[in-house]
Amino acid sequence: MRPRVSLAALVLFVALPMTPAPTATPAATRAQAALPNLFFAFDNGVGRGTWTPKQQAETLKALGYAGIGYTGTADLPERVKAFGSQGLAIVSLYVPCRPGTRDRCPPRLEETLKRLEGTRTLLWLTVSGKTNDDEAATAVREIADKAGKYGVKVALYPHYGFHVATTADALRLVKKVGRKNVGVSINLCHELRSGNGAKLGEIVKSAAAKLLLVSINGADPAGGWNRLIQPLGQGAFDVRGFLATLHQAGYTGPIGLQCYNVRGDPRENLKKSMEAWKTLRRSAAGK
Repeated sequence: MRPRVSLAALVLFVALPMTPAPTATPAATRAQAALPNLFFAFDNGVGRGTWTPKQQAETLKALGYAGIGYTGTADLPERVKAFGSQGLAIVSLYVPCRPGTRDRCPPRLEETLKRLEGTRTLLWLTVSGKTNDDEAATAVREIADKAGKYGVKVALYPHYGFHVATTADALRLVKKVGRKNVGVSINLCHELRSGNGAKLGEIVKSAAAKLLLVSINGADPAGGWNRLIQPLGQGAFDVRGFLATLHQAGYTGPIGLQCYNVRGDPRENLKKSMEAWKTLRRSAAGK
C-alpha cells in the first residue's frame, strides 16, 4: 500500500565575490545518481499474520524501507496509525476483483476508500475467475468509479493463472475500462513465470504511460516459484538491467519487494534485500 508533508528550510547566506561554486563530493554524486523510486516491502515478507502493524512498521523503518504493501483491507486504522507513527507509507492494498460473481468487488470497499481519501495508497487489484474482458471491464469500472470519488487510483495486478496474468493483459483491459484513475503494474516474478523475461524491455515501453507500480525480487530466469522469488541480490536474472530499463523509460513510481514463500528469517531476508537494493539503485541509474 497516507499523506506526505514536506518542509522546506530557507537559508540565507552572503557569498564572497569570485568564490567558486562548491564541488559535489563523491558520496553526493552517487546519491544524485541513484534511482529515485520509493522502495517498499510486501507484507508477505514482514510477518504477515504473526507480526503486529507496530512490529512491521518498526522493522521496516529500522531497515530503511519506505513502507509496506498490505494484503486485504482488515485492521486499516491500526495499520495507518502504526505506519504514520514511523513516517512510513502504506503504498498499496492488494485486493481481489472476481467478475461475474457476487464478490466481484473487494470487501469493505466503500469503507476502505473513505479511509484512503487524501492519501496516495493504491488499490492493487487482481482480476481472476472464469470471465471475459467485457465482464471484467464492467467490474473494474465499478470499482474505479467508486475509487475516483475519493481520489484513489487503481492498479491492475498481473498474476499468473488469473484472467489478468501479465502486464499485456492489464493494458488490454485498462483500455477497455476507460478510466483515468486505472493503470497497470509489472510484477517481475509473474512475467518470468509467463515466459516473458526476454520481452521485459518491450513490456516496460508499452506500459510506461500507464505504469503505477512495479514489483521485483531476486530470481532465476525460469523455474518454479522457489526459483522465481528469492531475496533481492540472489538468482541469475539480471534485476539490475530490468531496473535500468525502467529508469530509462522514466518510471519514478514505487517499487515493491515480493517476498512470497521466501524461506528463512524474515528480518534477515529484508536486511539482505535492502543491502542489494542500495547497490542496485545506484548501478541501475548509471547504466
